[in-house]
Amino acid sequence: MTLSVDGFDKEKENHTPSNAEENHFDVAIIGSGPAGYTASIYTSRAKLKTLVISGSLPGGQLMTTTEVENYPGFPNGINGPDLMIYMQQQSERFGTTMLIDEVTSVDFGSKPFKIFTGSSTYTSDSVLISTGATPRKLGIKSEQEFSGKGLSYCATCDGPFFKNQDIVVVGGGDTALEEATFLTKFGKTVKLIHRRDNLRASKILQERAFENPKIEFIWNSSIVDVKGDKKVTSVVVRNMNTAEEKNLEAGGVFVAIGHEPNTAILKGQVDLDERGYVIVQNGTRTNIDGVFAAGDVHDFRYRQAITAAGFGCMAALDIEKWLVETKGK
Repeated sequence: MTLSVDGFDKEKENHTPSNAEENHFDVAIIGSGPAGYTASIYTSRAKLKTLVISGSLPGGQLMTTTEVENYPGFPNGINGPDLMIYMQQQSERFGTTMLIDEVTSVDFGSKPFKIFTGSSTYTSDSVLISTGATPRKLGIKSEQEFSGKGLSYCATCDGPFFKNQDIVVVGGGDTALEEATFLTKFGKTVKLIHRRDNLRASKILQERAFENPKIEFIWNSSIVDVKGDKKVTSVVVRNMNTAEEKNLEAGGVFVAIGHEPNTAILKGQVDLDERGYVIVQNGTRTNIDGVFAAGDVHDFRYRQAITAAGFGCMAALDIEKWLVETKGK
C-alpha cells in the first residue's frame, strides 16, 4: 500500500479488505509522522500484522517543513517530506499496510478494538495513537504563504537558520518566552509581540526575558500581515487599543501561541488531560489495556521529530511485549 500526498507515490491504490479476517490486525496505528512510522517499522519487523492509517496528510507536520538539520544521520540536513517518505518506505519494506484515510471514530470499549474510517471498519488486538498535535495559527491570510519560508512554529527546530537577523516571536506564555530567549543566541534582535499588557508565563521566565537586552516587548499588539517576496522580510503589527499599524522588519517570525492535540476522536475513549493531550503511564500505556500513545499527541514538552520517533520505538516495544503476554504472539 502506498501514499499519495506531496511526493508520496500512489502507484498502488488503498486496499480495503473484503472480509473480517483481512480487516483484522495485530497492531493498528492511527496517524503517521515519525512516531507512527517508527513504531510500524518495529512492529512489522517483529512479524506483527500492522496497519497504519495515515490521515489525509501522510507524514504529519514534517510534510510542511522545508529543511530538517537536527535529525541524526543526515550531516547535510534533509527535507521534511523526504525524511517521511524514507520512513514510510522503510516501514513498507517490512510489510506494513498503509492506508490513506481519516479515522472518524474508535471503540475501545471492547476487544478487539474497532476503528472506523471514511471507507471501512478495522479491528485490532492493539492500538497505537500517534495523531500528533497542530500548532495554533495566527489566522491571517499570509500565514500559510510564508510557512516554512521564514515563518515557523518551532524555534528549536529552525532557530539556527536565522543568524544575525531581526526575529519576531508571537505569544505570552512559557513557550513564547522560552523560544524568545533561545532565539537570542542567533538573532540580532528579538521582538516579542503579545496581545495583552502582561504575560502568562511563569515568573522566572519573565525575569529572564526582561533582563535579556536582546528582547524587546511590544504590548497590546498583534500581527495582521506578513510580507516578503520568496521569504519573510517584514510584519505588519496593529495596536489593539489604538488600531495604529506599523511595519517591522523581520527575517523570521516564530508563532508560539500553543498547540492543539489531535484527539477529538478519542474523547470518552481514553483519558485526556485538561488540554486534551493523551495521558500516558509506564512509558506509552494509556488507561485502556492494549491502547498506547506516542509522539506529540501526549508529549507537549519536547515536540521534536527525534523524540517522537523515540516514543514510537518505545510504544512498539511495549506493544510487542503486551501482545506476547496477553495473546501469545
